[in-house]
Amino acid sequence: MITLDVASSTRHFEQILDLQRRYHASALPPDAQDREGFVFAEHSVPLLQRMSAELPQAIAIADDVVVGYCLAMSLSLRDEIPSLVPMFDHFGRCAYHGRPLSTLRFFVGGQVCVDRAYRGRGLLARLYEHVRISAPATYDLCVTEIAARNQVSVRAHERMGFETISTYSDASEAWVIVAWNLGRPTALA
Repeated sequence: MITLDVASSTRHFEQILDLQRRYHASALPPDAQDREGFVFAEHSVPLLQRMSAELPQAIAIADDVVVGYCLAMSLSLRDEIPSLVPMFDHFGRCAYHGRPLSTLRFFVGGQVCVDRAYRGRGLLARLYEHVRISAPATYDLCVTEIAARNQVSVRAHERMGFETISTYSDASEAWVIVAWNLGRPTALA
């Protein structure tokens, strides 16, 4: 049985990091990245603790082990992961349905990962939904970036209802910026 929860202990954060290390782009050969997708950013326990103080970090648990997670990051933490600064900078040039992203209330989908043994069970959608219902109702959107070559993740996010709002390239990757309307009666109406 798989249960969903919000990460709340050092043990949860350590298990998130273990899963992150196993599916990080640096740990997977290119053919596995193409088949399974990958994660890009690297976190630490102290950073996950700071993130969870502001927004819920959803986890899927099976047999007392984290088998999936969906992280959420507030804009106040923009400088915590240097590799993500270009993404935050690009947000200033993005629009959602004709409105500058800067005029909307959003948080960043900090990263999502599901262990291969638990894929195909709708966990990505369930994890994002758990973040949506656990996050403060003041947010309009969840926005994130995905490496354009990570088509497994791009397609999974599209199936979830994320919309592509921009693309850009930095020195190492081409990126797709996607946004998910949290479906709340807010400034989007």
